Amino acid sequence: MTTEAVTSPVTPPAAPLRVAVIIGSNREGRFGPVVAGWLLDRLRERTDLAFDVTDAAEIPLPTALSHSPAPEVAAELAKVTPRLAEAEAFIVLTPEYNHSFPASLKALIDWHYGEWRAKPVAFVSYGGLAGGLRAVEQLRQVFAELHAVTVRDTVSFHNAGASFDEDGRHRDPSGANAAAKAMLEQLVWWGLALREAKSARPYGG
Repeated sequence: MTTEAVTSPVTPPAAPLRVAVIIGSNREGRFGPVVAGWLLDRLRERTDLAFDVTDAAEIPLPTALSHSPAPEVAAELAKVTPRLAEAEAFIVLTPEYNHSFPASLKALIDWHYGEWRAKPVAFVSYGGLAGGLRAVEQLRQVFAELHAVTVRDTVSFHNAGASFDEDGRHRDPSGANAAAKAMLEQLVWWGLALREAKSARPYGG
């Protein structure tokens, strides 16, 4: 009697998760691009992510919403809406202004709805003593209302201006790099899990 070896089928690697990085502040003299540069360097190290950057400062959306936006608003939406729709996950980069997040970020969120649904959202925040965490806690409530899933771990920069040198390099990167790794692992897990779930059954919540 002969026996044959049974080999398990090889599962092909998943396609990279498509992530939209959103820079939420449009404030003059903002610190966001410095933090964004650090974040993008971390993303470039990974082969399981493909990212696209949306900068609120480059897409001026009004806070007054409309079902029939003016042509100039429609033109701005045409720049950003397809990119949000294409994304499978999001990383939102936000400062903290007066215990909350910027109006420019709220406008970007509120002009969209279905683009956020059943997708994971991670946060990178920066600020003074609180490191932007109060803004993140408010954003969790906003994205829950939009049927998005926020990942547990965040990256926060307390006293952010003193954390980076004049060339935008983090002065003591080990802690921040470890936090980013944990956050991105969670984002990828949720992103791939929701990709598979939606391919089997569309989200109808």
